[in-house]
Amino acid sequence: MTEGRPLLDPFSPTGPNGPTLPARTGLRREEHAGRPSAETAGARSGHEPSPTTGPPTVEPHTAGDPGGEPDADATGGPGREPGADAAGGPGLEPDADATGGPGREPDADAAGEPGAGADSGAGADPGSRPAPGRWGRAHRGYAQHPRLARLVTAVAVCAATTAGGMLLLRGNEALTGFGAPTTADSRSTTATAVGPPDPGRVLQVVAHPDDDLYFMNPDLRYSIAAGHAVTSVYLTSGEADGINAGAGKEGSVRPDKPAYAEARQNGIRAAYAQMATGDRSSAWKRTVIPTDGGGQAELDVLVARPEVNLVWLQLREAGHVHHDVPDSLRGLWDGKVPRLESALASGTPVTQPFSYTKDQVVRTLAGILDRYRPTTIRFQDPTPGRFPDTKRYTDHQDHFYGARFVQLASAAYARDVKDRPHFATQNYVGYFNGSLPSALGPDEARQKLDILDTYAWLDRQDHCGSEAGCGDLKVAEHPSGNRWTESINYARGNGTSWLASDERHGLWAFKVLDGQVALWHRNGLIGRWTGPRLLAGTGMDQGVSTVTLKDGRIAVFGTRTSFGEHPGDYRREVVYAAQRAPGSEEFGDWESLGTPEASDEDWTSDISAPAVSVDGTGQVGVYVRDGAYTLRGRTLRPDGGWGPWERHGGADLHGTPVTATDGAGRRMVFAATTRSVTGWAQPEQGAPLGPATGTGLPETTLPLTADGRGGGVRLWFRKPGSGNVRTALITGEGGLTVTGLTDLGGLQGFGSVTASGHLLAGRAAGGQLGSDVGRGRPWQRSPLMFVGAPSSTMTGKNLVSLAVLGLDARLYVTSSADDVNAYLAPWQPVGRRTTRP
Repeated sequence: MTEGRPLLDPFSPTGPNGPTLPARTGLRREEHAGRPSAETAGARSGHEPSPTTGPPTVEPHTAGDPGGEPDADATGGPGREPGADAAGGPGLEPDADATGGPGREPDADAAGEPGAGADSGAGADPGSRPAPGRWGRAHRGYAQHPRLARLVTAVAVCAATTAGGMLLLRGNEALTGFGAPTTADSRSTTATAVGPPDPGRVLQVVAHPDDDLYFMNPDLRYSIAAGHAVTSVYLTSGEADGINAGAGKEGSVRPDKPAYAEARQNGIRAAYAQMATGDRSSAWKRTVIPTDGGGQAELDVLVARPEVNLVWLQLREAGHVHHDVPDSLRGLWDGKVPRLESALASGTPVTQPFSYTKDQVVRTLAGILDRYRPTTIRFQDPTPGRFPDTKRYTDHQDHFYGARFVQLASAAYARDVKDRPHFATQNYVGYFNGSLPSALGPDEARQKLDILDTYAWLDRQDHCGSEAGCGDLKVAEHPSGNRWTESINYARGNGTSWLASDERHGLWAFKVLDGQVALWHRNGLIGRWTGPRLLAGTGMDQGVSTVTLKDGRIAVFGTRTSFGEHPGDYRREVVYAAQRAPGSEEFGDWESLGTPEASDEDWTSDISAPAVSVDGTGQVGVYVRDGAYTLRGRTLRPDGGWGPWERHGGADLHGTPVTATDGAGRRMVFAATTRSVTGWAQPEQGAPLGPATGTGLPETTLPLTADGRGGGVRLWFRKPGSGNVRTALITGEGGLTVTGLTDLGGLQGFGSVTASGHLLAGRAAGGQLGSDVGRGRPWQRSPLMFVGAPSSTMTGKNLVSLAVLGLDARLYVTSSADDVNAYLAPWQPVGRRTTRP
């Protein structure tokens, strides 16, 4: 307990200031010396899957589916971490003088009560599909009068769609080129806008040549195919042992590290040329550019597509996945060496060797960001974790220490460069993809493998004119790696609860831009959109979630990274901020809930983004997956203080957990394993969570979405190896019971799916947004490409709102009447269009 401090509600704005704001991968050769062993490839020995009762029967979908520590001033208060008995923040009552007015009693949905559950009734069949609504939101009251029902539905659809069109247009009057929304009875088959969305500019940073092809594709291919400006930055030369040969021929090839580095460069240029032009031998212009770190880099520009650039920093690689190698990015980060030397490839136009200090690497990367002014920054997972049995890293040390350098550089860029566009970030799982269910459908996996075949120089034809070779022959024996071409997984940013509505039908969107939480707001149903406005406090990670408190205020939860003064001070913690009053655009200071991890050394700070829900008593519960792959949680006690990080068990948990409440106000929590889904449930509202229980669901591709529907909680997830969306209803009476497992199709995409009312939406093959807006119609495809996951919410009872963050770091919104015959209005952007530098 904090001495002399009252135990008050931490979500209230009245009280002391808050504290200072300060995935998973298997092994691939050293680097790529043949197929990895079961242990080093990430096979989880010692992890027992959660108990299951056998997979439920899958019902076919009949809807016509196709087959440094931040400054205290920036964070709002002095740093502190609440203990188990700490109040965790200021008092209970919202500020009556805040812009939203005095506290109001929210409706059931806003308070975290599952609106659908109440409508469905306790006696409803949890496995049935209500009609004409979807997933438990049945329209009732006129069933005995069909003609009257049709009339009422038509009026409701027209009114809701008109309001939706008004809200979109009124919020973006200055943006011409996007046309008027289509009405609900439009025959359009795609949710398109009149005129293309802003493509933005993508910059990705990886440790080695081929990390982009293995772990960021197909996102990379999608961006190139769409004509986006794409720049890839390679931190090291990837020289490895210098032998450009497979495991069976290594003894007959003389080691030559500069030549092997050149061969890998040649393979990358061929792969990018293939993706961009269809011709692997398409010409590149290779030049030298100075770096802000005092060295030089090679810049390659694809002549036929000059918006496609490659930047080679050519630093020395570690040469080993997890061994402590001083001359490496890890050694430089940890202070084992004062400088890291270059390892120049043969054939590079850079002829003068150089070396960088830790600060010079950061300045070099920040300078490249300033040169290209990206709106989306992609990089690898900075906190991949360890294997529980061996405690070895689950990813290559170059991958995640390189990612930490990118974190520092992007923070410096955001702080020091003012006349720039906003940027979002995306992190990618690495080696551990090989131990997870396949996330891609067969067509996407084949195209990904085709690009790796080009990089690996399978045909040995001399298309590049280089004595070093035209590709990476270490990869040629197993171009798919450890099943890496079958998957792509985001390490962060999979949550779908970042869009919220209030009792006045206003909308609130929260995403991370420039390392800060950005807020967009539409006041009421037809108000003007404002934002983005960056909330005070830096170091925020992608993957924020929102929850509506029992008094109607919105609270935002996420994780924050701080670096500290020493290498071992790297830390991630769970933080939250709440509105000062319902409807107010003012939020309180960020408050820390700490972390269940003892130190970065233990598990590399590998905690998930938080999942948050409010049960029927108004109790807030926050849950994360910890570095040991179990569930941890904190709940808000009746006295206003936060309880400790409790252990809820489970095993082999991956990704981010999800949580929702059922019709009885009981909280349920779910987390994916490599084989199924594990669940926890309150026996009654206000009670502690019950034990970890196997659901018996089949394996998923990890991202889950949960919502209270039909008297229980409905889950949505992807079927491995196909990209299809599945759903099932889980009820908690007498234990977890799964019913109605159904395959819904889904355009062979991957990643999270958002669900509200009749609407489903998620990433489709090609990278655009796919949506299912009603039974009996195929999935639609939008032209929008986006960062992370989409989010949706019910706006009142008759309108669904949907939002994504585009690759241009702008918010895009649309809406639809909550009716099975409705269509999405055209997408509308919020904020200024980015311009090319």
